[in-house]
Amino acid sequence: MVRVAEDPADREACFAVRKEVFVVEQGVPQEIEYDAYDAGAVHVLAVQEDGVPLGTGRLLYGEAALAKTDGDPSVGSLGRLAVAQAARGLGVGAALVRAIEDAARARGLAAVDLHAQTHALGFYERLGYAAYGPEFPDAGIPHRAMRRVL
Repeated sequence: MVRVAEDPADREACFAVRKEVFVVEQGVPQEIEYDAYDAGAVHVLAVQEDGVPLGTGRLLYGEAALAKTDGDPSVGSLGRLAVAQAARGLGVGAALVRAIEDAARARGLAAVDLHAQTHALGFYERLGYAAYGPEFPDAGIPHRAMRRVL
């Protein structure tokens, strides 16, 4: 099940998955994993039937997204997509992306941008995203910008 993380417990579950994936697994420094954008973002959370968190992602929109969308206010920014290791390959990531796109549509956005780790380009391409621009490092990991028109 995927839902918008409305209450503090859901948001903490989102942050715990991000810590597991980005900080512990990938070595992203904790001080750059959590940022000022978290407070105003739409966070989504995937949980299994017993409530165990499986994955998370966030949507930035409006002013918060402008630096990530070339200044286009009609485009949202999908980010911090993380799926727990035990849940990979089960469709959790795709369900999270679709939930973020639904949240973007609900806010009247025309497209969603993201910065994909290069090893995940194929995953996002299968979901309708197209890469643009050159490869760039983020937290020491190669990334590419991608966009999907909604």
